[in-house]
Amino acid sequence: MVTFVGNYKVRMRLTVFLVLFAIAPLLYAQENYPQDVFQSPLEIPLVLAGTFGELRSNHFHSGIDIKTQQREGLRVLSIADGTITRIKVSHWGYGKALYIAHPNGYTSVYGHLQKFSPEIEAYVKKAQYAKQSYEVELFPDYGELKVTKGETIAFSGNTGGSAGPHLHFEIRSSVSEKPTNPLLYGYEVRDATDPTLVSLYGYPLSDGAQINQSGEKIQLNYSRQADGSFLAEKVTAIGTIGFGINTFDRQDMAANKNGVYAVKQTVNGRVYSEFDFETFSFGETRYINTLIDYAHFYKHRQRVQKLFKEPFNHLGIYKTLYNNGEIDIEEGLSYNVELTISDIAGNTTKLVIPVEGKREPLKIPKDEGKTENFILADKPNNFDLGAAKVYFPANTFYEDFYIRLEKGSDTVAIHDNSVAAHRNFTISFDPSKYNEEERKQLFIAHLDEDYRPSHSKTYKRDGAFTTRTRTLGTYTLVRDSVAPEIRPKNFKEKQWLSNYNYLSMVITDDLSGIDTYSATLNGEWILMEYEPKTNTLTYDFDDERVKATENELKLTVTDNVGNSTTYTTTFFRN
Repeated sequence: MVTFVGNYKVRMRLTVFLVLFAIAPLLYAQENYPQDVFQSPLEIPLVLAGTFGELRSNHFHSGIDIKTQQREGLRVLSIADGTITRIKVSHWGYGKALYIAHPNGYTSVYGHLQKFSPEIEAYVKKAQYAKQSYEVELFPDYGELKVTKGETIAFSGNTGGSAGPHLHFEIRSSVSEKPTNPLLYGYEVRDATDPTLVSLYGYPLSDGAQINQSGEKIQLNYSRQADGSFLAEKVTAIGTIGFGINTFDRQDMAANKNGVYAVKQTVNGRVYSEFDFETFSFGETRYINTLIDYAHFYKHRQRVQKLFKEPFNHLGIYKTLYNNGEIDIEEGLSYNVELTISDIAGNTTKLVIPVEGKREPLKIPKDEGKTENFILADKPNNFDLGAAKVYFPANTFYEDFYIRLEKGSDTVAIHDNSVAAHRNFTISFDPSKYNEEERKQLFIAHLDEDYRPSHSKTYKRDGAFTTRTRTLGTYTLVRDSVAPEIRPKNFKEKQWLSNYNYLSMVITDDLSGIDTYSATLNGEWILMEYEPKTNTLTYDFDDERVKATENELKLTVTDNVGNSTTYTTTFFRN
């Protein structure tokens, strides 16, 4: 504890020293990245809906999500001179996205765009018409599509897997393609708020280890102190243990619960584990499922970050590791564990956990969850479940475990989603009891907790139906005999559309889902943009494919088992 006495200059020097000490890691990181070189990609203040490295489903967030004031159509600007090296248009993921390589070795990425600037839009549509596909991925020759700093390259939108209008923005290394935290490049985001600690958990890790008389994971209580820090209730433990936290961060002007930047754990003054989200590799991003308590996430939809690194965790985000962050507790000794949670602005939240080495009578024994079948993660595993066979290649899972399997004549259960699969495994069903016509309409479906089916991509060959998936749970064969539905959205049959900028259709399928769609205008293929979040297909009259007064529009939609619907209508335009 520092007590400020004496003259004002001394107090100010001490204050400056403490501030610099707190933000030193950030200042060190910023030294490795150019400052004041890149401009903002938007003309509005940067308010974030998502931070870099944020914990998402099966991946870390590789950029920042910038709010666009709940609007679409804001101008998106190139952050520096460069050349467009990649353009991708997809139904999900980043939706419409641009990649710009800059001369200083960085690539900027802009996702969920509404549309591109006129020159780029014309370039993309030319390729879409040539390939007769809305979804395209293009790699222009270097220098073919040059842009300048501040140039409008696109307009913000809500395409792809976006849950609301915003701009997904990244900065990557052009060489390694590793994304880095955009806020390390001098961008200003107002943030005077400390990270929020939601909950704390203790994990007995070794055989015979216990925490507060429990051999299972246990939630620990803590309280806020007068200085704003937190103090946990005294913990009694023995053996090797670890801790985990559920935490989030908020920036000013936004209520979003975003990810934190860094977490550090010290034990009796020694750093046992420290990681941050300065950068990471796309190749390792799925190992997020080893950083979080995946079973806890499955049950409670909360991502608890483990402060210990298990053997199957191959993440490279760790700055410091001692004993893999695991704490060996001995009888009769005391330990002072301190957790520091930081955001990129240097705001911190601290928690102290006093631990006493003490063996007590066990009240909650460890549940081994034993079943008849045991998975050796580094070996291939085959199981015959009657209606289906399942094959797990070696290293499908992160660790060995007892797997629950239920045989059936039509439906099989393969454990549940409390265990994460790192690689695809194969499920094969025997459809021999169905006739040829029925087989055409069958697909493998995953059933949710309410037994609602969802389509799993099904391959039909050699007398078997197979699917490759990373999702454990209940599977069965489902028959879809109903074709998709098509209806016009903003026009009627034989309507004059001279003053319309676009026409749109709604397409839906009740079971297996939409697979393909194709539209023609007076016999010629036209581009219809598909937005699966709203089940809408849209044709833009700016494509200038309407040459006649009377026009026939023909749309064919096919579901995932081959059921097809064709809708034909006529409209007028001059």
